[in-house]
Amino acid sequence: MIVILFVVVVLVAWSLHLMQEAIEHREFSLMFAGTLVAAAAAAMMSVYFLMSHYVGYLSQMA
Repeated sequence: MIVILFVVVVLVAWSLHLMQEAIEHREFSLMFAGTLVAAAAAAMMSVYFLMSHYVGYLSQMA
């Protein structure tokens, strides 16, 4: 859990850094890359929560 949370925090920080650079240099590609990194962080947390609920459900069945 802690490792996944750490990875998500690092991804969000990297995303914000990319977006800040995009604003300074007026580059669309950096803004797009920052958006993709933020989406990856959100997807990672979503999959983590879905899988934790699913594993909890399976452990209750056994």
